[in-house]
Formats: sequence, structure tokens, C-alpha cells
Amino acid sequence: MAMIQKHAILERSPTLLLVTSLLVVTVGGIVEIAPLFWLENTIEEVDGVRPYSPLELKGRDIYIREGCYVCHSQMIRPMRDEVERYGHYSLAAESMYDHPFQWGSKRTGPDLARVGGRYSNAWHLDHMIDPQSVVPESIMPKYAFLLNATLDGEDIADVMSTHRFVGVPYTDQQIELAQADFRDQADPDADWDALLERYPGAAVGNFDGQPELTEMDAIIAYLQVLGTMVDFSTFTPAASR
Repeated sequence: MAMIQKHAILERSPTLLLVTSLLVVTVGGIVEIAPLFWLENTIEEVDGVRPYSPLELKGRDIYIREGCYVCHSQMIRPMRDEVERYGHYSLAAESMYDHPFQWGSKRTGPDLARVGGRYSNAWHLDHMIDPQSVVPESIMPKYAFLLNATLDGEDIADVMSTHRFVGVPYTDQQIELAQADFRDQADPDADWDALLERYPGAAVGNFDGQPELTEMDAIIAYLQVLGTMVDFSTFTPAASR
């Protein structure tokens, strides 16, 4: 009864209720935030995660520009139905070089966190040109115009330098060779060995089947790398080691 009476005092006094609420929120915030100041990094480092190649980075910019994130998340939550449908739950490290990251829960279409390597380049090309030709029930709009948007990569080194400024560990060599790597990743006649040394696991080849380098090449290169950097057959969470 005494506790109920004290609670009634709080309910009858807006000022006292506000001050008490602020106090509770402040204490809770300190408890959650303060320990982070003693951690060097809040993201567990995972083998295999690397910065995007120049072409993948451009494809990601196109993905964001076209609003793909509005209908597709890139976050598999650790729940049975999601893991069975999409694959291993998402790790923070997989998005450590994303600015901004593409996590979320809004899904008009499926989650894309593990779409890399799941379909061929030809499937992605058909899907981007006419989504209903491969997924009849899809309500996704057509993106065939990306085939007509050619790219020269003149600004890609500057884009990579900007990403390095905010923490992405691009090397001087990667930035110096950015424009060449940008072209070579989609050139079937290029020598890919050096490119793959700088960007292990990158998908290479003529993604859209055209002689010109286009925005379609870039977005397919980006989609093909999603979820492929970490080898989940050998991955062990830090808490289990």
C-alpha cells in the first residue's frame, strides 16, 4: 500500500515524474554506453572481410541511388525461420566498411545479405531488365536503363579516398590502381590475378554481356559479392572460442 501511495505522488506531479524519468533514462544510458569507452573496437574482426573493389563500390552507390534498400534489407536476424531461408545470421563485421550500412527489417522483396553467388550473372541481368520474367509474382520495377548508362570510373579514386578518410583501409596502391581495377573487373580479356590479390573473392567477368562498361556491370558485381566474404563453414563466434 505504501508503495502504491508513493507511486501516486509521482503520477500527480508532472514535474516530479519528468525528473524521475530523466534520472532513470540517464542511469540506463550510462550503464549501456560507459563500457564502450574501454573497448578498442565494438566490432569483432572476421577473416575474409575486405573493402569493396572499385566496381563493387560503384555498384553499391547505384544500389543506394535507385532506392533498392527501401524494399530489400541486408540483415539476417538470428531466428530459425530467417537462418533457414537466407543463411547464417548477419555479422556486424560484414558491414564494417559500409557507409551507410544496409541493415533493416523492411522487406517488400527478400533479404539480400547472402545473395552473392546464389544466382548467375545472366539471372541477375534478366532480373534487373525484367524482374517478372524470372519471378512472376515480383512487383519490382524494371532497371533495363542501367544497360545504357556507361561508366568510365574517372572519379572512383576520389570516392575511395573519401571512404579511407572515414576509416575504410584502402591502401595507396589500391587507390592508385582504382581506375584500372574498375575497368578490369568487368573485362573478360583482362589479367585478373593482381586484381584478385587486392580484392580476394571478387566476381570477375563481363556481367551484362555488352562491350561497354555499364552501371549494370557495377550493380551485378556488387550483388555477387554480398555475403561471400566470410567462410561460414569455418567461422566460430568469439564467444564460442
